[in-house]
Amino acid sequence: MLINRRTMMATGAAALVAAPALAKTKAVAGPGWYDNAIVIDALGGLGDPYSPDDQLRYTDRGWAETVATGVTVVRDTVFPVGNGTDNWGDYQKSIQDKHNIINANPDRLLLVRSAAEILKAKREKKFGVVIGTQDTCMVGPELDRLAQMKKDGVMTIQLTYNNRNLSGDGSLEPANAGLSKLGRKTIERIESEKMLLDLSHGGAKTMAEAAAFAKRPLVISHTGARALADHVRNTDDATIKAVADKGGVTGVYFMPFLTLDSHPKGLDLIAHIEHVANVAGEDHVGIGTDNGVLPLTLDPETKKKLDAWQQQRIDLGIAAPGEAVGVYTWVEDYNSVDRYRRLAGDLSKRGWSQSRLEKLFGGNFLRVYKDAWGG
Repeated sequence: MLINRRTMMATGAAALVAAPALAKTKAVAGPGWYDNAIVIDALGGLGDPYSPDDQLRYTDRGWAETVATGVTVVRDTVFPVGNGTDNWGDYQKSIQDKHNIINANPDRLLLVRSAAEILKAKREKKFGVVIGTQDTCMVGPELDRLAQMKKDGVMTIQLTYNNRNLSGDGSLEPANAGLSKLGRKTIERIESEKMLLDLSHGGAKTMAEAAAFAKRPLVISHTGARALADHVRNTDDATIKAVADKGGVTGVYFMPFLTLDSHPKGLDLIAHIEHVANVAGEDHVGIGTDNGVLPLTLDPETKKKLDAWQQQRIDLGIAAPGEAVGVYTWVEDYNSVDRYRRLAGDLSKRGWSQSRLEKLFGGNFLRVYKDAWGG
């Protein structure tokens, strides 16, 4: 079954993505608090690598390994991204797919529309799913669509993807022209609908202007620190601080862009986390891996699928610098089912207190979700 985390739809066609497979890594003991904590991956994905493509129901093995990650909630993406020919139609198909998956697993998955439902997911031992966009291409000037999307269960709205849309410039646009008039109206409507604004993938000027314009807490769900790796997908310190000053959170991803050679190590990831924590404060940093919840096993078949998907991103003009065939979206040192737990343990060894870790791994995003949505 492919429950596509990054099914990049453009010109009406879905790009190819491989479902994550289990790395053959023995789970290691982690800090005792972790099992009781709210753990939030603010940009991840669902996937069961053990069931057929046409089966929506999780297999027992796929479910057991998802539970073993210790993640309480993942923010999953409803598509499309990019400037296609029928973005609203593509969105309607994608949101229906999300509901079909959740409805096929009512004893395991819980659609999250409030912060209280995150606590419910933890209490009932279910896997919470927050649905959000990574673009406003499906909205454009039709701002009433945001109200319909809220009814559909979409709780976060990312303003731009890598290229320009009607709201503003994405991270790949060389003009870096910033936020449009429509972008400002879109932010106002997102906030009035009590949805959560996400600035990830934005151009530097778009992100800075949106952070200044926003009236309510907002997020950058998945990024890195530009001060450590000067890459367009990473965020400068001033914008990280501006988001924090509005009560928001910046999530650090497990992506090639953490280093300019596209092959980050575990210590690189930790450096970005600690940098964001130092700039924003410990109440304003989180995790948004931009990976599937389960790790990748790069067998020949998976590599073939991922390479084809990467080539399609390049062909569509939505690939960021450093993306290339043979470069995979992971931090290899943390490619295991227990990676969140191991990362917590590694940070603990560096002096992070339990309180600080609880904030990083879920408490901060839980707070901003409550501020945005209520409950």
